[in-house]
Amino acid sequence: MIHCGKKHISAVVACILIFASVLICSWKDPQLQNNITRKIFRQATTASPAGQLCRGKPAKNVITPLKDNRTFIIAPYFDDRESKTTRVIGIVHHEDVKQLYCWFCCQPNGKIYVSKAKIDVHSDRFGFPYGAADIVCLEPENCDPTHVSIHQSPRGNIDQLPRFEIKNRKAETFSVDFTVCISAMFGNYNNVLQFIQSIEMYKILGVQKVVIYKNNCSQLMEKVLKFYMEEGTVEVIPWPINSHLKASSKWHFSMDAKDIGYYGQITALNDCIYRNMQRSKFVVLNDADEIILPLKHPDWITMMSSLQEQNPGTGIFLFENHIFPETVSTHVFNISSWNTVPGVNILQHVHREPDRKEVFNPRKMIIDPRKVIQTSVHSVLRAYGNSVNVPMDVALIYHCRVPLQGNLPRESLIRDTTLWRYNSSLIVNVNKVLYQTVL
Repeated sequence: MIHCGKKHISAVVACILIFASVLICSWKDPQLQNNITRKIFRQATTASPAGQLCRGKPAKNVITPLKDNRTFIIAPYFDDRESKTTRVIGIVHHEDVKQLYCWFCCQPNGKIYVSKAKIDVHSDRFGFPYGAADIVCLEPENCDPTHVSIHQSPRGNIDQLPRFEIKNRKAETFSVDFTVCISAMFGNYNNVLQFIQSIEMYKILGVQKVVIYKNNCSQLMEKVLKFYMEEGTVEVIPWPINSHLKASSKWHFSMDAKDIGYYGQITALNDCIYRNMQRSKFVVLNDADEIILPLKHPDWITMMSSLQEQNPGTGIFLFENHIFPETVSTHVFNISSWNTVPGVNILQHVHREPDRKEVFNPRKMIIDPRKVIQTSVHSVLRAYGNSVNVPMDVALIYHCRVPLQGNLPRESLIRDTTLWRYNSSLIVNVNKVLYQTVL
């Protein structure tokens, strides 16, 4: 039972009168009304996580097609190296896509701001109709957008558009020194032994993270990837490019007339650079059958420290590729337990093909990602700062694969046992992985 005395009733009436007077004053004074409204709005939005007020359908896949089926969005990244922009990594048809617009979701109120995009198709398409593209939009002033949608028109229904979170918005300290970007794993990849050897060599040389854009691989390879993901070494990015386009396994359109070359490798490499721009001091762009072997230094950390000291202001370091044919082997390091594992044992292949005067040896790179704007496979297309070709007596790329000069006799090859400097650690580390995954 609630008991109300006269004093209680008087207090309640007084409160009601005061509240009513505040409402009347705010109604008569628009400024006061706006101040109250803004205060209430701030209280409501401060507690909301960034992006909660943003409309649109959250993108759930790595590759998102737009309705025109000529534009495919990978991810947007904040880029303020020249001006305050959002750079969207994507794939477009180089002729059919004429205009695109960024629909920014501004914080803290979720207001939509539409900006026309500059579509910059990368020059290295190698004849294919589809290629990597930067879709670049200036961000509006007084707006820190957390999300963006891409549309062919400045008009439309935002609720029907895919919504992407803008990455790299917050500055981070480097979590790793070296990240290796491998793209793309396809063709039911099953070179298990060489893959494990490469990953363990990367770790010996100073790598903490390996990012793999995976189209498909064997079940055994899936097991190995799962092990490395749980270990924290490997990050797998699903890459179902052939679900959207006719993807070629060749690098040039003249070799295989499809939509895009080499399973969209160039797009994946560019995405990997921006994905790791704020978390990795260096990014290494090479394939899983390639290892940059230092000749004057024990590892990449000391090698890169020396190279940076000798080349101030340089952000791109290019290393020469050398073929070690998998068809020419030695009997050394013929480890019986490894013979049951599918793939190549790199320790048995220490003969490299000689240079050909009329043939240019391609290069792969270690880069400072913050100095790169666009990259191709063997060189950068746009960058801040300089590039340098690293001399072969400092380092070379050990590339164990099918021969390019298959008719050469063994005597014409150059015996190079640089890899054997790491054999003790490599064998121990590979065995540990094999016994937890394959054997």
